[in-house]
Formats: sequence, C-alpha cells, structure tokens
Amino acid sequence: MTDPAFQRYRVMAYVVGTLLVVLCAIALPLQYAFGHPLFAEVGFDVHGIVFIVYLVTVADLSRRRGFRWKRVLAMAASGVVPGLAFYEERRVAAALAQEAALSSGAS
Repeated sequence: MTDPAFQRYRVMAYVVGTLLVVLCAIALPLQYAFGHPLFAEVGFDVHGIVFIVYLVTVADLSRRRGFRWKRVLAMAASGVVPGLAFYEERRVAAALAQEAALSSGAS
C-alpha cells in the first residue's frame, strides 16, 4: 500500500489504539485502585486531541476511497474501544488490498 491517506490512517490507528490500551490498562487502575488520577487526567486529555486528528484521517481516507457509512462508523468507533483500532486497521488494509487486486486484474 503506497496510498498516503491510508498510511496516515494506519499511523493514527496505531497511535490511538496504543494510547487507549495503555490508558485503560495503567491509568484507570492508578486512578481508581491507588488514588493517583494525574496520569488518567492528562492521558485522556491527550487521547481526546489525538482522537480528533484520527477522525480527520478517517474522514480523509473515507472520502478518497468512497467507504460506506458502516465502515466509516466502525473506523471512528475503533478509536474509543480499547484494542479495536488494531483489528479495524487490518480490515481496512485487507479491503484496500482486495480493491487494488480487483482494479489491477481488470486493467
């Protein structure tokens, strides 16, 4: 895949996914079990900003590729469900690879 829009989406999916998993696995236990809320407060603020950038990359890729609204919704939701961003990124990569194979076979 050499599509720059997909590469931007892929990077942001990994960043958002990793950040969300780390926050849920480390920041929430620190806040609720040990009474140290600072990491969660700062971390979730950062996640919110990064999530907005992620949504912009989702919108850009979706507009360029003409994705259906269900796929766009799944891509957007994967930024708020821990671990789902990695799965959805692989689904998008597979769909784009299949689209590329079909277009190269047709020409």
